[in-house]
Amino acid sequence: MQRPTDAVVIGAGFYGLRIALHLRESLGFNSVVVFEKEDAAMDRASYVNQARVHGGYHYPRSILTAYRSQVNFPVFVREFGDAVVDDFEHYYAIARTLSKVNARQFELFCARVGAFLEPAESEVAELFNPLAVEAVYHVTEPAFDSRVLRRVLLDRIEVAGGIEVRYGDRVESIEQAGETDIDVHAQSGTRRAHAVVSATYSELNPLHRRSGIPTVPLQHEITEMALVELPDELRKTAVTVMDGPFFSVMPFPSRGLHTLSHVRYTPHHRWRDDELPRELDPHEVLASLPAVSRYQAMRADLLRFLPGFVGMEQKDSIWEVKTVLPKSASDDSRPILFRPDHGLRNYTCIMGGKLDNIYDVLQELTILYG
Repeated sequence: MQRPTDAVVIGAGFYGLRIALHLRESLGFNSVVVFEKEDAAMDRASYVNQARVHGGYHYPRSILTAYRSQVNFPVFVREFGDAVVDDFEHYYAIARTLSKVNARQFELFCARVGAFLEPAESEVAELFNPLAVEAVYHVTEPAFDSRVLRRVLLDRIEVAGGIEVRYGDRVESIEQAGETDIDVHAQSGTRRAHAVVSATYSELNPLHRRSGIPTVPLQHEITEMALVELPDELRKTAVTVMDGPFFSVMPFPSRGLHTLSHVRYTPHHRWRDDELPRELDPHEVLASLPAVSRYQAMRADLLRFLPGFVGMEQKDSIWEVKTVLPKSASDDSRPILFRPDHGLRNYTCIMGGKLDNIYDVLQELTILYG
């Protein structure tokens, strides 16, 4: 048994690091240990995503998700301004067919949640195929540089002191130790903690199974983000066509490229933990599947809407597991999983789908431990 600690956070993604800071800086935990099975922080889902700081536009079918994005958006921008990239123009377009929202509904939705919106300039609107797109809007929605964000967080952790981040050290299981403490069994040994927070995202249920505590219903997707280079005249442009089986082209600042993601082609493999005869480890599934790109299918569909993007070139693809709560599949909402005392006293499991949702998580932790 190694020396005890006040708190353990499992997972050094964005959520895990920010939660560790909150426990140390705001809630008075003197010692916090963060366990990360990878060799670096924020190397998985915190890196492989659209790098979008959500302003709520993405969720016309979930007013609550959109509203919380509007509330949290300025807080994230203030706290992590060094990592926010806004040197581009972002446009949302509404498809004429198969969209689950029309232009008028989108305008009313944005007015309702307080999201800035204005018609796109005529020269921008002309980039779109008018037979495929009903309307194009200019919006305010930046991106973030995941690598800068990681550096900011790790610098703050170093300054705060009292937080130990252990890389390459997987937590094998957790178990109750007495009435209130928890033993955390990691590869390096066992730590006893007064509070344990799991922010392992897609690895939540494998940890629960190894620990003999209840799993939670989760849906997983093996996803491909195509990394593309746009023609010079479009490099300061982002486009999201919605709301249905459509696509986004977003800056990916940490690589100096754009991501191309498509609702139909980005998910390569999908399953729910509670629908299979045996539960799978999402990272093992990801490692077992061949990385065969669907970029050409994504590109072909994009050009139906944006023929001016014909000069776009694929440079790479990055792959990761995307995990959501099952009810998010129907309305694209992003509710937060927050379960204190889940299976063990003083064990809290957390999962959020968007970075700026972190402030809702911190608020709940303050209620729990403040």
